[in-house]
Amino acid sequence: MDPNLFKGNLDLILLSVLEREAGYGQDIAKRVDALTGGEIRLNAGSLYPALHRLERAGFLLAGSVTPARGGPPAKTYALTEAGRAELTRRRAGYQAFDQALRSLW
Repeated sequence: MDPNLFKGNLDLILLSVLEREAGYGQDIAKRVDALTGGEIRLNAGSLYPALHRLERAGFLLAGSVTPARGGPPAKTYALTEAGRAELTRRRAGYQAFDQALRSLW
């Protein structure tokens, strides 16, 4: 997959996967990988800055959970109402773009 397509849609990808269920960074990356059949793989260098940016924008709410196996607490992320609205907006924009491209093909 073209990395430029991925980069331009990272926020949409993260908001979409968090719509289903809150999660922590590594969990989010695994879910994206599984849901896309391995087509989209997130690395820490792009994942965490994007999560922090979405949190600062008010689209995600950060929390903390202690892992069942022990260890330090993990930072979790959940969609806020503003995040749900942003996801709806971004989906509509992506769908319009996709439709426009398909009309060219």
